[in-house]
Amino acid sequence: MIKKKDMPVFALVDCNNFYVSCERVFNPGLAHRPVIVLSNNDGCAVARSNEAKALGITMGVPVFKIRHLIDLHDVQVFSSNYVLYGDMSSRVMQTLSAFAPAMEIYSIDEAFLSLGRLAFTDLTAYGQQIRHTVKQYTGIPVSIGMAPSKTLAKLAAGIAKKSNKAAGVLDLTAPRFRDRALEMTPVEDVWGIGRQYARYLQIRGIRTARDFRDADIGRFKKKMGINGVRIQKELRGESCYDLETDDPGKKTISVSRSFKTPVTDFDSLSEAVSTYIVRGGEKLRAQGSHAEAMTVYVTTSRFKPDSFYYNSDTTSFPTALNYTSALLAHGRTALKRIFRKGRAYTKAGVIFSDLTRNGIYQQDLFDTSDRSRADRVMETMDRINLQMGAGTVTYPATGMGRDRSWTTVFNHRSSAYTTDWHQLLTVGP
Repeated sequence: MIKKKDMPVFALVDCNNFYVSCERVFNPGLAHRPVIVLSNNDGCAVARSNEAKALGITMGVPVFKIRHLIDLHDVQVFSSNYVLYGDMSSRVMQTLSAFAPAMEIYSIDEAFLSLGRLAFTDLTAYGQQIRHTVKQYTGIPVSIGMAPSKTLAKLAAGIAKKSNKAAGVLDLTAPRFRDRALEMTPVEDVWGIGRQYARYLQIRGIRTARDFRDADIGRFKKKMGINGVRIQKELRGESCYDLETDDPGKKTISVSRSFKTPVTDFDSLSEAVSTYIVRGGEKLRAQGSHAEAMTVYVTTSRFKPDSFYYNSDTTSFPTALNYTSALLAHGRTALKRIFRKGRAYTKAGVIFSDLTRNGIYQQDLFDTSDRSRADRVMETMDRINLQMGAGTVTYPATGMGRDRSWTTVFNHRSSAYTTDWHQLLTVGP
């Protein structure tokens, strides 16, 4: 089928079981075996191979609840290796960028491609070419959905991932193929519907994507607003959402962690917050941003309501910052204002907000700091840590290398195969 030249065509490329697939690239012995990847502190399953799913291991289930399945079926367990996953994601996205004039990176494991200005006689064959190239270049398997709207493309990719007949690619550009695809898709799985709206629709007899597409939107417009109207149009093949190809950077940057054991003393809590500030500063500089405000927050366990405590403190800077030393000073002051003795803190975090791009921020008339020198120092530290590994050069405020009770647990983490010279795989005796 030759597509109409004036019809937009979107392709949603979705990496299959991405975290698990990354582990399998560097450990081929994991193929066809049940594998799960855990959340921070090795608490819950956040990624599962198809074999693990077949055992009944659900997303988000705590590890202690499936320990019997792990032992019985020799499930391979890994801690999250975000450095590896981030680098593999970059490789996948770089490979995909060669297949379309425009691309939107939607998440770490998903991207939209715009194929509307390219001439094809067989979109499915082109999709298979994309799949094979990504697999060859990166080792990551992907599923692809193609359609005249982003919502339909995402729906198609979901079916392509589960259907053996689709073989990883489903083309819904032709209207005659859509009815069956929409019939087999529960309304809660439609992009943009969400659990709250899904329950609202199900009560009113709307159970599938096709039901929603064919419904009188007037029944739901008051509840769902313009977003509901657009979703319905998208399911009908009318494109309402363009690719977001410009990367303005994140509007806020957040770094937080739950502690493996509760923290009660100020110094340990300060080390944790300082570590998050250091990481947040790296993220700010990586996207070329300065922050005009920073929020520090701490909390105790919500499961102990009698002693629950949460507090936060927001500092507005006279001049936007991304210099770690200055951020650390403000962070320690903020923490002093919210710390309370006698509390068992289980989590802390920092949020950088009111972000501005480098060179686009209000100068403080009374700021006498040497910004050019600070820029050079930060650039040097970031470069060393990028080349030699995170934390190679850091600040004493983070506690350095001493035993820190608050650090996140990664007891089953694989190596940084692609980003650390000392952890590269070797071939030979």
